[in-house]
Amino acid sequence: MSDRRWYVVQTYSGFENSVQVNLERRIESMQMEDLIFQVMIPEELRIEKKADGTTKEKMVKMYPGYVFLEMIVTDDSWFVIRNTPGVTGFLGSSGGGTKPVPVPPEEILPILKKCGLLETPKLDVEVGEKVRVVTGPFANQIGTVDSIDMEKAEIKVLVDMFGRQTQLELGFEDIEKQ
Repeated sequence: MSDRRWYVVQTYSGFENSVQVNLERRIESMQMEDLIFQVMIPEELRIEKKADGTTKEKMVKMYPGYVFLEMIVTDDSWFVIRNTPGVTGFLGSSGGGTKPVPVPPEEILPILKKCGLLETPKLDVEVGEKVRVVTGPFANQIGTVDSIDMEKAEIKVLVDMFGRQTQLELGFEDIEKQ
């Protein structure tokens, strides 16, 4: 199993872009491409309405003062990141040389989806259709689609258990159309 995980470094607010450039230069110059894979500043498009009634599209940082890194933490990779100009520390590290704590997958996946780094699986079912659960403890159960949340890539399915309808929350990849 790869130790490739997402981590967050703190920067001074407003210096995220220069820290990203500094990190990318240091990663290349110190040949750390095999340990540090991506440097990302999560941004989203916001439409602002001006006083004169016109609208303006603007990219806004979702987490000002933070830069996200996909990396494998070793003493060398930790040293390169920690000693990059503008980096004040790792989020979840208490300092004093302690290793950083990775961002849990359930927290980083929605951020990656919102930034367009992960594709949301396509879904070809509608509410009321029959589906089969393909993973987990309810594998091979047939149920009816109750609701679909495209933003979270979740689907609620009603399955018959012990003579009652029970609702399951599943990911798009956990079901297939009947």
